[in-house]
Formats: sequence, structure tokens, C-alpha cells
Amino acid sequence: MLNWIWMGMIVIGVVVAALLDQLSGANGIVEGMFSMIKVGVVNIVIPLSAVMMLWLGIMRLAEKSGMIQVVSRAVRPVMKRLFPEVPPDHPAMSAMVMNMAANMLGLGNAATPLGLKAMQHLDDLNPNKGTATNAMCTFLAINTSSVTLIPATAIGLLAAQGIAEPYAIVGTTIGATLVSTTVAIIAVKLLERLPVFNREIVSEEVVEEETSAKEEISRKLSGRGKAVVAVVLLMFAGIVYLETVPDQRVRLQEALGLREVAIQLDAETPSLDEVKPEGEDPLWQRTVSAISVAAIPFVLVFFIVFAALKRIPVYEEFVEGAKEGWQVAVRIMPFIVAMLAALAMLRNSGALFLFQNLLRPVLEFVHFPAELVPMALMRPLSGSGSQGVLVEILTNEGLSETLKYTAATMFGSTETTFYVLAVYFGSVAVRRTRHALVAGLTADLAGVIAAVVICRAMFG
Repeated sequence: MLNWIWMGMIVIGVVVAALLDQLSGANGIVEGMFSMIKVGVVNIVIPLSAVMMLWLGIMRLAEKSGMIQVVSRAVRPVMKRLFPEVPPDHPAMSAMVMNMAANMLGLGNAATPLGLKAMQHLDDLNPNKGTATNAMCTFLAINTSSVTLIPATAIGLLAAQGIAEPYAIVGTTIGATLVSTTVAIIAVKLLERLPVFNREIVSEEVVEEETSAKEEISRKLSGRGKAVVAVVLLMFAGIVYLETVPDQRVRLQEALGLREVAIQLDAETPSLDEVKPEGEDPLWQRTVSAISVAAIPFVLVFFIVFAALKRIPVYEEFVEGAKEGWQVAVRIMPFIVAMLAALAMLRNSGALFLFQNLLRPVLEFVHFPAELVPMALMRPLSGSGSQGVLVEILTNEGLSETLKYTAATMFGSTETTFYVLAVYFGSVAVRRTRHALVAGLTADLAGVIAAVVICRAMFG
């Protein structure tokens, strides 16, 4: 299916560009295509490879220390129902859990490498190399519709444009992503049973791995080790508290004689009188934001300390895991270039604008705001493109704040489905994606509709 969609995007882009005189020029499809693939390699693949080296190194420490099995056991009941084809103690389970948690907290830099690692583990169980398994499709559907607690980018854009109460979209985004995730799970489970998506599947039987090695690396920590882990957890709780109550951090800095150092390190550090009052934002919002800020440093420290307590040579194992980062980046590069080239041709040709005008009568009939069609169409295709559309909507003084909140909610509650599928499946050379794309787009549609309905109910 992805073959036909990709070819269709290019053919439609060229035909429409020829009709609208958009073949050449600064905004034509040729310049747009070359510009986009350069952005894909220079601004996406290379930075992503560096981030992947870091997180794949940490993931190797988690695997060697047995933390993977600990995480898997904690969420085994839910994950076993979602992924019945995956052995409960398989590393893919905890890698998927970590990816989902990173997505929920808005940690995009951590979510992608963890997701790619999960796909590699899932591919180890794949009896039909090159064809997506049910577990892969389910993981991708959940990934593209993941529940989001703090849509940081959308909130930042609202605040930058001076929109009142930018945090108002937190509740609407959680509601919309709950709907899209529920629809994604239902859709992917129903679609996997259809014969049309099972023609290339021979068998999905998996064999349980040897458990002796797992039991060995999952042996209990000594009392001293547990104490060290407890100290790390308390440190994380303390960091979250200081991020949640910034005036206490200022007082602690003054008590320890570190206030002048903090001011020298950051010229924008506020004084105690300038710190935002605690009651200005709800406590739960400040707590979730604080967890997002402290999560990455905590994960780094926790996994390294946990591995060290298991007598793992942390530096050597980290480097071994990091070596995979560049290899994965090289594997996904052709897939990213192919998808971004097609997206650029479709966008620069004017096809999306033409499609918007064709849909206008239908949208008016179902009371869907026509001004939000560019966001609904662009979001599954391109992250940067949809961000540009959101900025255009937010800067349009003729639009109501309800429409602006709705556009921001759409941005925060949906995902760039085509890009995600290209990157994740490309990392394991899967070309036959089966029902993953249909399930992902169904979840996107549900998220868009939910965003409109919830925002209309919330903001009028």
C-alpha cells in the first residue's frame, strides 16, 4: 500500500504543479524537493544519529543490568493483551513501554531512539522479514496516537503569539489523544483480522527465549544496592519538587551560597521576587512539567547506577550500544529522503490547497471549520509543515481564539504518521506495512474530530 501512496503523491504533485505553473521557481516542486531532502539528511538524520547513540547506549546498559525485565514485569498484564505475539519477558516489551512513556511526557528526543530499538527487538521475533507483524502494526498505531500530557511545542507557539492562557490546551489535548489512542487500538486489532492484510503472512508463532540468562541478570540487588537505588529515586523526587516550587530552589541556592553562581551561569535567572507565584498554574500542571524536565537526567543516572551495581562495565557497554546509532541512521536515511521528497512535491504543487477547496462544501455540511483543513491534511505528512500551518493560523487576526486553540490541540494530539512509518519501518527494512498506515490515519482522523468537538465544548 505504501508503494502506491508514495507513487500517487509524486504523480499528483507533478500533474497539479504543471496545471498551476509550480514546476519551477523558488516555491516550485523541484526547489522544494531538493530543499526538503537536504533538510531531511542534514537537519533530521545526522542530529537523530547523535541522539540515538546516546539512548541506544543507555538501552544496552538497561538490557545488560536486567532493568528491561523489571520494567516488563511491571506492565506485563496490559502489554500482554496489546502484544500477545511478544513473549512477556522479551526486551521489546520494556523498550515499547519506555517509548510510550517518553511520548506521554513530550520527550521527543528520547522517544524516537527508544522506539527504533523496540522495532529492532520486534524484528528479531519476525518470521517474515520485510513484512510488518501484528505487534509492529499495533506499536506503530499506538505510537502515532500516544496520549500526551504536556504538548510543549503547541503551548510554546500559543504563548509566543500572545494567546491568552496557552496551558488551556493541556486538558483538550489529553482528551483528544485518549480518543485517538482508543480508536488506534480498536482499529489495528480489527484490521489485523482482515484477509486483505494477511496475504503475506505465513506464521506469527514466536518461540520463548531461554530464560536462564534472564534469571541470572535479574537476581536481586543486595541491601546496599537497594539503598543506592532508593537514594537515586529520592534525588529525582527532590529535583521534581524544586522544579515544581521554584521559590524553594532559590532559597536553597541562597542557603548553600550558590545563588551568585546560578546568576552567572544564566543571565536570565530571576530573583526571588520575580519567580512566578506558586498558585498561578495548577499544581498538577507544574508537577507534570517538572517530571518532563527531570526525566532525562534521572533516566541517565538511574540506569548507569543500576548497571554499575550489577558490576557491568558501564563505559564499555555504553560505547558498544552507541555504535548502533549511526548504523540505524544510515538504514533509515533512504526512507526519509524518499518520503520527504514526495511530501515536498505534494505540498509545493498546491495539491493540498486544491484539495481543501474541493472539500469545503462537505466540511460546511458537517460543521467542520474549513480554516483547519490545512492542519488536518498537513499534520500526518510533515512536522515542520504542520508547525508552519499552526503559526499561520495563530497569527491570523481574523480567526477566533477557539479556532486557534483547536488548531493547537490538533497539532499536539496527532502525529506525522507518514514520517513515523517511514523511519520506524525503514530501520528494520520493512517494506510491506500491511494495516499500519490505515490504522494510523484512522487514529489521526479520530484525533482531529475529537479536537474539534472537545474544543468547541470547552471554548464555545
